[in-house]
Amino acid sequence: MSADIILHNAKIATNRVPSFAEAVAIEGDNITAAGRNDEILRQRGPKTSVLDAGGRTVIPGLNDSHLHLIRGGLNYNMELRWDGVPSLADALRMLREQARRTPPPQWVRVVGGWNEFQFAERRMPTLDEINAISPDTPVFVLHLYDKAILNKAALRVCGYDKDTPNPPGGEIQRDKQGNPTGLLVARPNAMILYAALAKGPKLPPEFQTNSTRQFMRELNRLGVTSIIDAGGGSQNFPDDYKVVEELHRRGEMTVRIAYNLFTQRPKQELDDFSKWVKMTRPGEGSDFYRMNGAGEMLTFSAADFEDFLEPRPDLSGTLEQELTPVVRLLAEHRWPFRIHATYDESINRFLNVFEAVNREVPFDGLRWFFDHAETVKERNLERIKALNGGIAIQHRMAYQGEYFIDRYGAEAAGHTPPISKMLRMGIPVGAGTDATRVASYNPWVSLYWMVAGKTVGGTALYPEANRLDRMEALRRYTLGSAWFSGEEDKKGALAIGHLADLAVLSADYFSVPEEEIKGIESVLTLVGGKVVFATGDFTNLAPPPLPVLPDWSPVKAYGGYFSRHGQAEAVPAHACTHTSVLHNLMHRMLGWTEGSGQEPLWGLGCECFAS
Repeated sequence: MSADIILHNAKIATNRVPSFAEAVAIEGDNITAAGRNDEILRQRGPKTSVLDAGGRTVIPGLNDSHLHLIRGGLNYNMELRWDGVPSLADALRMLREQARRTPPPQWVRVVGGWNEFQFAERRMPTLDEINAISPDTPVFVLHLYDKAILNKAALRVCGYDKDTPNPPGGEIQRDKQGNPTGLLVARPNAMILYAALAKGPKLPPEFQTNSTRQFMRELNRLGVTSIIDAGGGSQNFPDDYKVVEELHRRGEMTVRIAYNLFTQRPKQELDDFSKWVKMTRPGEGSDFYRMNGAGEMLTFSAADFEDFLEPRPDLSGTLEQELTPVVRLLAEHRWPFRIHATYDESINRFLNVFEAVNREVPFDGLRWFFDHAETVKERNLERIKALNGGIAIQHRMAYQGEYFIDRYGAEAAGHTPPISKMLRMGIPVGAGTDATRVASYNPWVSLYWMVAGKTVGGTALYPEANRLDRMEALRRYTLGSAWFSGEEDKKGALAIGHLADLAVLSADYFSVPEEEIKGIESVLTLVGGKVVFATGDFTNLAPPPLPVLPDWSPVKAYGGYFSRHGQAEAVPAHACTHTSVLHNLMHRMLGWTEGSGQEPLWGLGCECFAS
């Protein structure tokens, strides 16, 4: 039989033996052969599409084991992304421009994916800068799990004034007269940040559909073909799943999704799961969209928000009482589950519950896993292994490593999480990002973090013993992640019988300098043998352009993750250097101090800021 597609003249990482092939054949949704150019080209027929990779590197489609795509997709077109932006001057210029084009009553939202250490200036924006840039359009800037900056217009819309009380676990920072300054601080509960964000307008359903498609296409641009959606706050089932379900019905999904159900009602979690086990079941759906299980929130009393600017919080004394019946219910109904767990102390208490339930209702191969596990210790790794659990790791430390070092020291940071030890012990490990509200969704930043062991700001975190070689890091992001949705027999390898999900890369991941890993993109992405993204030499294969809705969307102006190639018109290549250097020079000449409120020097002889 002749192949539908042959991709040849490539360096193809198969995740099988042999590790590399020169060509693959595709029939329908699946890989049917992988091998040398000459043997695969023999399968060419009169209707075969033959694609010459030009010697480029090809990898299995990347699979993010923890990404909030469903929630992120509903909001993507509203968000100004600072992911990868190299200077605060660039970031503030983008904010100024977006504030001018955003119509009332909409907000300008910068929601995760960045930190100050990525900027040339190595600092946060100030409240004075944000208010000067946008006196009238509400602005919300989220910084990791720890704080949010609201300009005066956003404070007014949210109704925060001197009489507004601090919510539990949060602080509304105030001036000497008691008026809110615009800084919201998690102490350490991030609910104050997300509650403020939820006060902003939503996109109408047709724009949410476009927004979700745009987010999927952005992930395709980076080589992502599958994700496991970890649920999330304000992501209600089934209402907030309607957009992606409609895209699935219409055949317009370009990223495969296995989704988890996340409880939304404190003290009523058991009621939620008792209702859901009657409504759906794990595995229900298709290869493109399927239900995966419960979590990452199982009970609110078991939520150990990680904020390394704050001391580790002690979890509620009711944790065991509330978590036990939920886990028992899931085990009885054979529902896989996941649970957010940052600290070893939390993991210890969770394992006590899991082991007790397992004695009553044996897990017996039921898939369950921890998310994050930055400070897990060896004893608890042994317990996870004994219960046949897994660990989904994300590159949150690439964004919070400097804060962790300040609080706990560089030695402790060197094994947060102890990835190499997990693998040596035979624990299933899948890689991901935890995007979009904290870390960026860019998988290449996560791969860089695993390989180089550094933060986005360049701080070295891990000794060589806790870093992965490039092939192993890729396996965690492909085959490794497939275990967490029970799909390792069909995803993560370019081998016979596996889904034809792959990415042809812009550079050779296996040989470029470590720092260049972060800049890799896909030039051709296939999902189930169908082209979902193409550029460069493959532009003629690209799917039809997808207009951005609404017209004022930041995505229309800037795209998603910042890249010099993709942002060439929006951000001239010399803009960051000129502005950052001049701003820093004036700091020294005039004695400005950090946080003084001095605005970056727009222009100063540089035509890129003339507007």
